[in-house]
Amino acid sequence: MKKLILTVIFAISSLITFAQDNTYQLSSHILDISQGKPASGVTIRLEKYNEQTKKWAYVDEKVTDKNGRISDFLDSKRSNPGIYKLTYFTSDYFKKNHTESFYPFIEVVFQIKDNSHYHVPITLSAFGYSTYRGN
Repeated sequence: MKKLILTVIFAISSLITFAQDNTYQLSSHILDISQGKPASGVTIRLEKYNEQTKKWAYVDEKVTDKNGRISDFLDSKRSNPGIYKLTYFTSDYFKKNHTESFYPFIEVVFQIKDNSHYHVPITLSAFGYSTYRGN
């Protein structure tokens, strides 16, 4: 019985010790400043620019959570330098909130130059937006 208990304890501690969390290099966040709350349920598409072909290539597409966030774009285990574009599909968000808006979508283009974390948030209203590199 002692051997069994020790084996189970060893197995659990090994799993905890060697389990690796997935970390991601890119995140985004949308704050609807007209309502003073996060914009949940907004689809965001990530694309990467191919400098040889001069075309955008699809990378991923996700939907913001209840806090207006997507925290898991671009696995940090890979090398991700390049020019990227986040497209925020805001039209459906505003329609859902019965709000007329000027921007059916917003495109934000930026460059990843190293392995550090990049956070690209936007503040949003029906007739304006702003973006910056967050942390």
